[in-house]
Amino acid sequence: MLTRKSIELLRILKKWRLFFSYFKDLVGREVTVELKNDLAIRGTLHSVDQYLNIKLENTRVVDEDKYPHMRSVRNCFIRGSVVRYVQLPPDGVDIELLHDATRREARGG
Repeated sequence: MLTRKSIELLRILKKWRLFFSYFKDLVGREVTVELKNDLAIRGTLHSVDQYLNIKLENTRVVDEDKYPHMRSVRNCFIRGSVVRYVQLPPDGVDIELLHDATRREARGG
Protein backbone atom coordinates (compact mmCIF):
# COMPACT_ATOMS: atom_id res chain seq x y z
CA MET A 1 0.00 0.00 0.00
CA LEU A 2 1.29 3.44 -0.91
CA THR A 3 1.81 5.90 1.89
CA ARG A 4 1.17 9.61 1.58
CA LYS A 5 4.93 10.19 1.43
CA SER A 6 5.31 7.63 -1.39
CA ILE A 7 2.54 9.27 -3.40
CA GLU A 8 4.18 12.69 -3.02
CA LEU A 9 7.53 11.24 -4.09
CA LEU A 10 5.93 9.71 -7.19
CA ARG A 11 4.34 13.05 -8.04
CA ILE A 12 7.72 14.81 -7.75
CA LEU A 13 9.41 12.17 -9.93
CA LYS A 14 6.70 12.55 -12.56
CA LYS A 15 7.32 16.32 -12.72
CA TRP A 16 11.08 15.69 -12.90
CA ARG A 17 10.61 13.34 -15.87
CA LEU A 18 8.49 16.00 -17.59
CA PHE A 19 11.34 18.53 -17.34
CA PHE A 20 13.93 15.95 -18.37
CA SER A 21 12.02 14.92 -21.50
CA TYR A 22 11.35 18.57 -22.37
CA PHE A 23 15.04 19.50 -22.15
CA LYS A 24 16.04 16.43 -24.19
CA ASP A 25 13.91 17.83 -27.01
CA LEU A 26 15.95 21.07 -26.91
CA VAL A 27 19.31 19.39 -27.61
CA GLY A 28 21.05 21.29 -30.39
CA ARG A 29 19.24 24.55 -29.61
CA GLU A 30 20.74 27.66 -28.04
CA VAL A 31 19.80 28.27 -24.40
CA THR A 32 20.93 30.60 -21.64
CA VAL A 33 21.60 29.04 -18.23
CA GLU A 34 21.62 31.34 -15.21
CA LEU A 35 23.42 29.92 -12.20
CA LYS A 36 22.70 30.56 -8.54
CA ASN A 37 25.91 32.64 -8.34
CA ASP A 38 24.43 35.06 -10.97
CA LEU A 39 26.68 33.84 -13.80
CA ALA A 40 24.70 33.48 -17.04
CA ILE A 41 26.12 31.27 -19.81
CA ARG A 42 24.69 31.06 -23.33
CA GLY A 43 25.45 28.10 -25.54
CA THR A 44 24.20 25.18 -27.56
CA LEU A 45 22.58 22.47 -25.44
CA HIS A 46 24.65 19.32 -26.02
CA SER A 47 23.01 17.03 -23.48
CA VAL A 48 21.00 16.81 -20.29
CA ASP A 49 20.73 13.87 -17.90
CA GLN A 50 18.11 12.63 -15.44
CA TYR A 51 19.56 14.89 -12.71
CA LEU A 52 19.12 17.90 -15.04
CA ASN A 53 22.89 18.30 -15.33
CA ILE A 54 23.57 20.27 -18.50
CA LYS A 55 26.38 20.16 -21.06
CA LEU A 56 26.79 23.23 -23.26
CA GLU A 57 28.96 23.75 -26.34
CA ASN A 58 30.05 26.98 -28.05
CA THR A 59 29.51 28.84 -24.79
CA ARG A 60 29.90 32.49 -24.03
CA VAL A 61 29.25 34.43 -20.86
CA VAL A 62 26.40 36.92 -21.08
CA ASP A 63 28.28 39.57 -19.03
CA GLU A 64 31.91 39.12 -20.13
CA ASP A 65 33.02 42.33 -18.39
CA LYS A 66 31.96 40.92 -15.02
CA TYR A 67 33.49 37.48 -15.67
CA PRO A 68 36.57 38.05 -17.90
CA HIS A 69 38.17 34.78 -16.74
CA MET A 70 35.33 32.89 -18.45
CA ARG A 71 36.06 34.22 -21.96
CA SER A 72 38.15 31.21 -22.94
CA VAL A 73 35.56 28.62 -21.86
CA ARG A 74 33.93 27.06 -24.92
CA ASN A 75 32.34 23.90 -23.47
CA CYS A 76 31.05 23.31 -19.96
CA PHE A 77 29.24 20.91 -17.69
CA ILE A 78 26.75 22.48 -15.28
CA ARG A 79 25.53 20.56 -12.27
CA GLY A 80 21.73 20.67 -12.09
CA SER A 81 21.68 21.76 -8.45
CA VAL A 82 23.43 25.08 -9.25
CA VAL A 83 20.98 26.13 -11.99
CA ARG A 84 18.59 28.95 -11.15
CA TYR A 85 16.92 29.42 -14.56
CA VAL A 86 17.14 28.11 -18.10
CA GLN A 87 16.06 30.63 -20.71
CA LEU A 88 14.69 28.96 -23.80
CA PRO A 89 14.44 30.29 -27.34
CA PRO A 90 10.92 31.62 -27.98
CA ASP A 91 10.40 29.16 -30.83
CA GLY A 92 11.47 26.33 -28.50
CA VAL A 93 8.36 26.64 -26.36
CA ASP A 94 5.33 24.65 -27.50
CA ILE A 95 2.52 26.61 -25.87
CA GLU A 96 -0.14 23.95 -26.55
CA LEU A 97 1.99 21.21 -25.00
CA LEU A 98 2.64 23.43 -21.98
CA HIS A 99 -1.09 24.14 -21.56
CA ASP A 100 -1.94 20.43 -21.82
CA ALA A 101 0.69 19.45 -19.24
CA THR A 102 -0.54 22.18 -16.90
CA ARG A 103 -4.14 21.02 -17.23
CA ARG A 104 -3.17 17.40 -16.55
CA GLU A 105 -1.20 18.46 -13.46
CA ALA A 106 -4.13 20.54 -12.18
CA ARG A 107 -6.42 17.51 -12.52
CA GLY A 108 -3.91 15.37 -10.64
CA GLY A 109 -3.19 13.04 -13.51
